[in-house]
Amino acid sequence: MSIRWMFTTQRRSIALRAFAFMLILVVTPDRFVLAEEHEHNRCLPRHFAQFSDWSEPVNLGPVVNSHFNDQHPAISRDGLSLYISSDRPGGFGDFDIYVSHRASVNDEWGPPQNLGPIINTEFEDSVPTFSADGHRMYFESGFPGGFGHNDIWVSFREDATDDFAWQTPTNLGSGVNTDKSEGGPTIFEDRHHGVTTLYFTRCLTEEPCGFGNPNEKWDIYASVMNEDGTFGTAVPVPELNSGYRDTRTAIRSDGLELFLTSSRPGGFGGIDLWVSTRVSTDDPWIEPKNLGPIINSTYKEGAPALSCDATTLYFYSDRPGGFGNNDLYVTTRHRLHHEDNDEATFTTIDPPGASSTTAHGINARGDIVGASVSAGVVHGYLLSRRGRHEDGDDQGF
Repeated sequence: MSIRWMFTTQRRSIALRAFAFMLILVVTPDRFVLAEEHEHNRCLPRHFAQFSDWSEPVNLGPVVNSHFNDQHPAISRDGLSLYISSDRPGGFGDFDIYVSHRASVNDEWGPPQNLGPIINTEFEDSVPTFSADGHRMYFESGFPGGFGHNDIWVSFREDATDDFAWQTPTNLGSGVNTDKSEGGPTIFEDRHHGVTTLYFTRCLTEEPCGFGNPNEKWDIYASVMNEDGTFGTAVPVPELNSGYRDTRTAIRSDGLELFLTSSRPGGFGGIDLWVSTRVSTDDPWIEPKNLGPIINSTYKEGAPALSCDATTLYFYSDRPGGFGNNDLYVTTRHRLHHEDNDEATFTTIDPPGASSTTAHGINARGDIVGASVSAGVVHGYLLSRRGRHEDGDDQGF
């Protein structure tokens, strides 16, 4: 190998890197962020390793919370839409689903807006959650035409960024819903195995069941999506169920950490927030652990909603100091970085559901520089995998 060839190759490599960097800065500058800048609520390609402890919870304040029940939150992938369930006046009856917006993850939440009569009815409509691409919202409703009491329904929208474009909901069918109450849906999309699982909770005591009663028995179930988009027969998740009230879950995007609401012994109040982990998505969940007195109190804490970067947890509580009955709170944690372990230097988040074609230009020391074409727009990016986490986790997203 000649010195001249090595020099020419090096110059080409530098030129290609410069071109990729220019794509980041020039072609679509609004689509790119430094991985270390505004990570809050970002869905970046990452390995999840260790996190700090959760911070002291903060009430979301009187703009979001009211003098009534504000509970069961859900957070969008970009962190700019917060869905809540509320029985505040001005709705269509019982609990309705509302959405609050903010301009950036550093801004305050705006006043919640009712999703309107396509989603909300005179019956209970609450506890929303989203598919990973943002096109589907799963929620529970007592709307007639189901299988009995509350059922789980799904609504689709063409524009994954339009919070008021939801279409008429469809009942998830007999694989999920029964003559009992089903609610608290959570969707996990396993990208490694190509499997989508719906976690939800079912009331096993005599009806009517209510989500505020810690003495009722609820179990967590799981149903796998079929190839045609329907859901198969749901089965209990025994390692998450205690024989007490085990309800609303939130699952990390890699499927290895799950938060739940439970009244099982060992808590601090009527219902507490608990967490379970597993080694891989092929393994069972380990016995849940209480999140402790920083998060839980002698009052109720429930309905966790986790941001897609797993650093922000929303939930409700009726602890003193709020503005009504149940109020919404938020707690945060940060990733514990290692100096040689910043695997995402630059990244972009394509519009949910957009098709893309990707071409990798350079691979050196684990770096990936390339460009993608999505919806007619060229996106440049640079990813780096210099080193691994100490735990050797190679789960990706």
